[in-house]
Amino acid sequence: MRKYHALPAVLLAALTLTACQDGTGTKDEGAARSDPASATVTATPTEGAAATGGTKDDKGSKNDKGSKNEAATKTEESAKGGATAAHVSCNGSNTTVTAQPVRRPLNHMLLTVKNTGSKMCDLTYYPVLRFDEMQWVPRPVEDSKPQAVVTLAPGESGYAGIALSAADGSGEAGTTGRKLTVAFQGRTPHSDGGPSALPALPAKGVYYDSTLKVTYWLRDMDDALSY
Repeated sequence: MRKYHALPAVLLAALTLTACQDGTGTKDEGAARSDPASATVTATPTEGAAATGGTKDDKGSKNDKGSKNEAATKTEESAKGGATAAHVSCNGSNTTVTAQPVRRPLNHMLLTVKNTGSKMCDLTYYPVLRFDEMQWVPRPVEDSKPQAVVTLAPGESGYAGIALSAADGSGEAGTTGRKLTVAFQGRTPHSDGGPSALPALPAKGVYYDSTLKVTYWLRDMDDALSY
């Protein structure tokens, strides 16, 4: 008998909540922008001191250098923070999600996520799927992991491929799913990325078995269906 991965508690809670709602809540995940730090340092030379024993202020010179380095570091960190703040997480509140069975490859379905918001959004890791009330998580196809997070500009789409069942009939516990919930992960693995989506399935439902698996979020449709 195949072992299943238990559904992470935080995502199970999110999926359960979605099942009781319409999944269309609005949430602005954008972080507050921060203004770059700035500092002005004026050095005061102490050379030419009186002959009564005046010396160079070496300590003051070092402090001046340290202040400049600190200001530069703060400015750089603020700039990075501003770049991150410009992105939000893609989820059910700022995208539309469709689930479409395809003819090729056999027993596959394509998930399409379109950014309908006004900000850049990130598709992190892979979609967490739940057919009806299933209590296990379909495994991701590790070979499909992209080199970078898929970022969608407003109007752009990202994709994930779903292998529903084994083509050779080797899968177990085959059943037909009538409802699909797609949960989004946050910035860390298995964290809650916001409202889930409830894409419509064909009226006859979708057959799947114990070999059910999903790719990571990808930018190219053909790549998503190549696993």
